[in-house]
Amino acid sequence: MPGMLRLLHTADVHLGARHADLGNQAAAQRERQFLAFRATVDVALEEKVDALLIAGDLFDSNTQPRRSVERAAAELKRLTDAAIRVVIIPGTHDVYDGASVYRAYDLAAIAGLAPDSDRLVVLTPDRPDVVYGILDLAVHGFVFPTKRAPRSPLAGFSAAADGRARWHVGMIHGSLAIPGKTDADEVVFTAAEIAASHLDYLALGHWHSTQRGQAGVTTWAYSGAPEPVAVDQDRAGSVLLVELDERNGARHVAVEERRVGRTRFDRLEIDAATLASQPALVEQLAGRADPDLVLDVRLVGVRREELDVVADEVERELADRFFRLRVRDASAAALPDGPLPPPDTIAGALVRDLEASIAEAEAADRLDESLELRDALRLAHLMLDGHEVAL
Repeated sequence: MPGMLRLLHTADVHLGARHADLGNQAAAQRERQFLAFRATVDVALEEKVDALLIAGDLFDSNTQPRRSVERAAAELKRLTDAAIRVVIIPGTHDVYDGASVYRAYDLAAIAGLAPDSDRLVVLTPDRPDVVYGILDLAVHGFVFPTKRAPRSPLAGFSAAADGRARWHVGMIHGSLAIPGKTDADEVVFTAAEIAASHLDYLALGHWHSTQRGQAGVTTWAYSGAPEPVAVDQDRAGSVLLVELDERNGARHVAVEERRVGRTRFDRLEIDAATLASQPALVEQLAGRADPDLVLDVRLVGVRREELDVVADEVERELADRFFRLRVRDASAAALPDGPLPPPDTIAGALVRDLEASIAEAEAADRLDESLELRDALRLAHLMLDGHEVAL
């Protein structure tokens, strides 16, 4: 009987992504994604896993030049040459429709494998599973020939009576149902369906952030993208090492994250009241400079009247210090001091109405509205004091 089964789980590699939002950094991020894929293969080799599972969206689209497919296949060949199995399912970007990249290119053949080899397998509606007798493992792929699934991929499925293997692992590219959030997604399944599947492990793709959970006897996990595909994905950058073992008649599944991506994401909130000037903000941010960091900076709180920060200028000045820097000013203008006009005057009524509206917006956490109202109140005070205001 085989001992511990060791798998490496990844998904959402998105090779060939265009990154229209990254401008001149797009090509650099495409290369980072490929290097994260290569690092994934390195981990599989170093850990001597039994199989690599790629749960959809290996490619960002079905329109891929042959050289890109060959480059990916060359990495997979490093695994198959080491007798490590590779199982792939199409996703929603490289969907298994009539124009599928997996129909256009035979990855196994490009990797130099014989037609009857099962070392590199793409599961499809016509080939929904593969059984590796030597590993006592069955891998089930739930794949549709269209981007939008006509039903849940787990509908009616159970591995409980499947005696072809000791271990049963599933692969899905889709969303675990969250009422009000995933209703419009292309492929949706429920926690109850996961529990009813009696799979030992369910390897998931589609969510780019690493997440995991348990439903019945089944451990499920999203590996997340090995390298962020968008600049706000702060739980991307890892692959999952999965160990399945049976001890004293009980099955155990252990999942461990392994970092393979370079790009990191971080958020920073700065109280505008603590800033002396825009150069002081630039100096503060420069202290966090990192060419692999996507930094999202948000100015909050109440700023002093004399503080003038132009977010675009800060971003341009520090652009070469970060992979990507975004600065947003969500601070509020300080409200003017001084006596209020009498409440029975038009001016007094205006000021009091604005103050009430500000309080209501802030209590309801309507930030943009409260900032606009604060600016309106500040301008109203200036005009009432006889200042000329440029609009």
